[in-house]
This record gives sequence, C-alpha cells and structure tokens, in this order.
Amino acid sequence: MSSFTTRQVIFSICVATAFIGIVQASDPDILFDYIVPPNVTKIDENLFTYTKIRGFFHGPNLTETKSMLASMAEFPILNGQSVSLSFLRLGPSGVSAPHTRPHATGLFFVLEGQFEVGFVDTTNKLYTQTLETGDMFIFPKGLVHYQYNADCKKPAVAVAAFGSASASTVSIPVTLFDTKIEDVVLAKSFRTNVATIRKLKAGLGNKMH
Repeated sequence: MSSFTTRQVIFSICVATAFIGIVQASDPDILFDYIVPPNVTKIDENLFTYTKIRGFFHGPNLTETKSMLASMAEFPILNGQSVSLSFLRLGPSGVSAPHTRPHATGLFFVLEGQFEVGFVDTTNKLYTQTLETGDMFIFPKGLVHYQYNADCKKPAVAVAAFGSASASTVSIPVTLFDTKIEDVVLAKSFRTNVATIRKLKAGLGNKMH
C-alpha cells in the first residue's frame, strides 16, 4: 500500500465514520456516555483506543487478501455506541464471497484500487457498481452482497462503517456447504444431484478453514 499515506488513511476513516449518521443502527440506546467493559479497573484514554488495525497497513504481504474487524468483540468500549469498522484488502482477482450482515447497514469506502460490488434486494434484483478510489457504496442491512477485485495485478483496499457495534457476518458458501445440511436437501434445492453437491463441498473445504 505504498501509494497510500497515513494522513490519507486517517482522512478516509473519518469520511466513512462521518456518514454513520445516515445508517440505521440496530443497537439499543444506552443511558450513559459509554459502557465500561467487565474487569476494567482503570478508565483513561487507552480504554478508547484500538491499535491492532496497524498491522493491516504494514507487513510483508500487502497484496494478499485480508480482512480485519474492529467491533465490540475486538474493541469492547464500542458496546452501545452503534458503530464498528471493517477493513478489507482483496488481492489480485480476489473476492469477498456473497454474505450478509443481518444487524447492520454497511457504508463501503474505497481506499485504493477498484472494486466490483453488488447486492440483491428482496425482489431478487441485482444492483452492481464498479468503484474507484474515493467512491462509496451502501449495502442495505440484511441483504446478500459481495465485493470483487477484477484487477489481476494489483490489490484493492476498502473500509466499511457499520451502524452496529456487532456487525456479524453470515457467509453464504459457509452457511450452505460447511454446516450439517444434508446433501440431498441441497441437491434438491439447487436442482442438481448429490455428487455435484459433494464436489462443491470438496472444492470449498480448504478455502473455508
């Protein structure tokens, strides 16, 4: 990520989080300024600071696909604040497989490179867009969506802001093929045969663990 400076990263995060006001939050309102996590005895500026995302921007493999989440699980002080962030880097020709976030709308902001994105609404209409550096795209809460880097040589990097402190992800491939749904049920659902379902599971198996 040599072409992206620290100042640009900070600015981009500020832009993404500034738009969180337009996102409908699913977290309940709290009656306090913040909720102190259990077992915390000292309240100072460190309680409100999260530094582990630094590793996303520095290291030997800045072209490989990687994602990092700063949600309540990783950054406990977010509890009750109705906000979290996710950082995504897709390597050349990389894809973030179709997934949903049941509890949060996502505002996707491209930091570097180009993304092909899309989501499917409840009428089964597909909306797609090609995003350049500096572009934003909104993924409505609960809808299936994806991101793809069509560039076969360069990575693409983005940050997403969510209107929930717990923006959990439900992966469609994992949900269908890495659970205990019977092969015959999947075969009938996809109007294919059990052998094809087992081939899909075998092909996806190494990528889901």
